[in-house]
This record gives sequence, structure tokens and C-alpha cells, in this order.
Amino acid sequence: MDLGLKGKTALVCASSKGLGRGCAEALAAEGVNLIMNARGAEALEEAAAAIRAAHGVEVTAVAADITTEDGRAKVLEAAGEIDILVTNAGGPPPGLWTDWEREDFIAALDANMLTPIALMKVCLPGMMARGWGRVVNITSQSVKAPIPVLGLSNSARAGLTGYVAGTARQVAEQGVTINNLLPGIHATDRAVALDTGVSKAQGITLDEARAQREATIPARRYGTAEEFGAACAFLCSQHAGFIVGQNILLDGGAVNATL
Repeated sequence: MDLGLKGKTALVCASSKGLGRGCAEALAAEGVNLIMNARGAEALEEAAAAIRAAHGVEVTAVAADITTEDGRAKVLEAAGEIDILVTNAGGPPPGLWTDWEREDFIAALDANMLTPIALMKVCLPGMMARGWGRVVNITSQSVKAPIPVLGLSNSARAGLTGYVAGTARQVAEQGVTINNLLPGIHATDRAVALDTGVSKAQGITLDEARAQREATIPARRYGTAEEFGAACAFLCSQHAGFIVGQNILLDGGAVNATL
């Protein structure tokens, strides 16, 4: 299937590894030129070089913290005219409701709600003027089913979801779509970190910790960055113009819900 994206330009945040890298790879495979962003310069440059070599597209790597005003300014200046925006940022730390103070919520909102909103506010006017644009926000399955120890993430990502629900319907007439991808557990560094914590806490091997978690997923496996990226690329495609303001789970069926 031709996704109709050849020659487009995409900004993909946190794309040196993990789900962001998967999205960058999938878009590049469709002929999309990339602006890749991450905080770590070395890993980012390695990823950018690999994607250039594999897909022959233009790749600009900008090492910066996208959750800061200065970082966003640096990335957006390098990016120029953007057709596709993929927002992504690591989630806040886990804990209990008794652990968090106002400053903890402000930090979570800055990273996981206000940063995507700030990027959209800059990119949407140009997309609307050109009559075409795609925004995909990588959020979390916790938007559908809150995770008790991730209250900061639950709150910030739910706020972003509400913003997208209204905004997506205001820009759709101009050929611009905004949607959210909600990942469950995927085979990334984050999964290794989570499984390592379980391994140490329970005195079991890393493989046993992973098998234990996989048993809670109807698909009985972790997702891959490649299939996540493919879903992102489809949402960005010429075929997805009628998908507006949606929250799409990629969790192997882990969230047990009818709707």
C-alpha cells in the first residue's frame, strides 16, 4: 500500500530509540524526510545515520530537551516547515498519591501535556494553510485504564487527550488530523527497566519477570517498535484523513474494555 507520504517532512520527538525510533523508521521507509530529536546526542546521531543509510531520506538530528522552551525553539528552528508531527516524551516517575506535591504535577504537565500542546500550536497553522497535516501523539494505555502507581502520567496524559479531542475537530476541515497512539508494553529499553525492577524485587530472573508480564497480555507477547511505527505511519498516511481525534490502543488486548 502506498501511504502517499514521499517527500513529506516529519518531526519525530524522542526518536533515537524505542517507540519514537520505530515511528521514525516507518516514516523514512515511506520516503519521509525527518527531523529527529532526543536528549542524548550520541545515540541520536547513530540512529539518524542508520536511517539515512537504510532509506536514503534527508535526516536532521537535533539533540535537545523538547520539554523545555529553549529545546523546542532549537528543534523548531532546525525543522522549518513540518507536514507531520509525532510527539513523544518519557513519562514521569511512579509513586503513590501521597508522594506528589504541586511541583511534581507541574513537571508532569510540562513534559506530557504542555509540550505536545506547544508543538501543535507552532505546527498547526502551517499545516492548515497548506491544507494537509498529520499529528500523532504517543500517550499511554493509562488514558483508557489508569495505572495506580502512575498517577502523574495518568493526569497529564488525560489532560492532553482532552485537549486533542476538542482541537482535532477544529482543524479537520483544513485537512489536518490529530490522533493519539496509546502503547501498552513493548520490547524497548523501558520494558527491560520495568522487568529488571520486578526481577530484583521478586528474586527471579529477567526472563521469568518478562514471562510473568507477558502472561497478563492476551497476545502473550510484548509489542515491537516496528509494528508500533507501522501504525503511526498509517495514521499519517493519505488513507487516514477520516480518522480524527481518536485514541488507538496498541497493547495486545491488555486493557479489558468494550469501547
